[in-house]
Amino acid sequence: MNKKVRLPMIVGPTASGKTALSIHVAKKLCGEIISADSMQIYRELNICSAKPTKEEMQGIPHYMLSIESVTSRSFNVAEYKKMTDGFINEIILRDKIPIVVGGTGLYINALSYPLSFTSVEPNCDLRESLALLEKDNPGSLYKLLRDCDPKAAQRLHPNDTKRIIRALEVFEASGRPISDYGGDFVNGEARECDYDPIMLGITMPRELLYSRIEQRVDIMLKNGLLDEIKVLYDMKLDRSLPAVKALGCKQLFDYFDGNCTIDDAIELIKMESRRYAKRQITWFKRDTRIRWFDVTQYAANEDFFSDAAAYIERAYYENSRQTE
Repeated sequence: MNKKVRLPMIVGPTASGKTALSIHVAKKLCGEIISADSMQIYRELNICSAKPTKEEMQGIPHYMLSIESVTSRSFNVAEYKKMTDGFINEIILRDKIPIVVGGTGLYINALSYPLSFTSVEPNCDLRESLALLEKDNPGSLYKLLRDCDPKAAQRLHPNDTKRIIRALEVFEASGRPISDYGGDFVNGEARECDYDPIMLGITMPRELLYSRIEQRVDIMLKNGLLDEIKVLYDMKLDRSLPAVKALGCKQLFDYFDGNCTIDDAIELIKMESRRYAKRQITWFKRDTRIRWFDVTQYAANEDFFSDAAAYIERAYYENSRQTE
């Protein structure tokens, strides 16, 4: 039997405590951390994306952080997979264990399923025209997608404009629906996954998670979120850029535009963060491979960290024996 690379993965909604747990697990397993967060890739989004600080990293090497400018339009999940594959190989060659941590479901799927990525290049002009069409007539892109690729439409949320545009872009360029190339959970070419994922999810009652989200937003504001977003606002960025879709950007841009008060903007950030967490939970809950740990079942964080790390360590070495 061929020996696959075991790949521990820590997932869960925003503000669930993935960073702190990942540091503990990395120390326990002599590991290094790879981010699976679509906003932490941007250099200028630090507070806004809840990017771990140097102090929080505690000397553990981290990858896939701050690799793109907020002006970038081209970074996609295929590029994420390619870059991450390289880092995983490098980490293993140093006899360390790569640990993937994040809440971007598509990035997690790119590493834990044998996805097939189309070679269709980004078409910025088409993307801009589609974005304008959606702005002028909300819901129009989803209707177009249902006509040309009903499978993809069934898989994507009607408000997931970024991925709807990508699906339409692929159809326009290749004449084939993106679902033909393999979707989020579809292995269109009968390929095997490169990795053997060991998936751990963090969960808690919804009211506790929402409370943590609101506390996090308050801490972000205390740490300088307003100043960070003002720098981006002063750059006069195109509002259709992926980075500007980050939670906090749109709401504070509206405040700087004079369209709302700061209190209204903060409340909107908290509300949208709660909605995002709900979407993340829905995404991950459908993946039966994830072993869920409820933090409220532990008297202290240390007990939770210890139990979670023990699970990953046990699964990692059991899988190792089975594939040798």
